[in-house]
Amino acid sequence: MPIDDDLVPNPRYQDLQTALTAVREHLHVLETALDQACATFAGNPVWVGPTARAFGEELHERRARIRTTAHRVLAELEAELRATPRTVAKSAAAAMGGWS
Repeated sequence: MPIDDDLVPNPRYQDLQTALTAVREHLHVLETALDQACATFAGNPVWVGPTARAFGEELHERRARIRTTAHRVLAELEAELRATPRTVAKSAAAAMGGWS
């Protein structure tokens, strides 16, 4: 068991933090990617008929799937970060390429 002096920041933890920050920055873009198309399609009679209704339903379903998937990615990344120790022994960090 390493003593406190032998512990260093975990490079994997730092990489996960960086990835999480990037995902959070892009989440809004993913969540709203189809909003304008859905609003236009639902708000105006731009196209009517059974094919148009089917298309509109699929458009809304795809928007919901994008949002669900984006939040799932975020949740999985947050869980991985919580499960990763903030510090590790110097030897373990060196093996990860973080310390020499």
